[in-house]
Amino acid sequence: QVRLVESGGGLVQAGDSLRLSCAASGRTFSSTTMAWFRQAPGKEREFIVGIDNSNNAYYGNSVKGRFTISRDNAKNTVYLQMNSLAPEDTAVYYCAASYRPFLTDQAQYDYWGQGTQVTVSS
Repeated sequence: QVRLVESGGGLVQAGDSLRLSCAASGRTFSSTTMAWFRQAPGKEREFIVGIDNSNNAYYGNSVKGRFTISRDNAKNTVYLQMNSLAPEDTAVYYCAASYRPFLTDQAQYDYWGQGTQVTVSS
């Protein structure tokens, strides 16, 4: 069982940066594939970035070059550094965990956080 708690969301202006954190419970965090998804108002939840247990990172086209994912296995935490934020990045951001190899399909992730709101004003 893995429990995930996101933090770091908030209201920022276009061009600003924000760092989200996702703290995980459980002793096997280092074995997990972690990912961030987001859901904008009126839209379906979408994959944005993931990192596997070998520290390989995978980025969706909408955030490539602006967002960076990292993990600290000693702290059981995964981070999402978001730079050059734009109003279209406004969404609820969710952290997810899986013991499967990396996939973008959210159905493959068994554990989810409660989400954290990111709002970017123009």
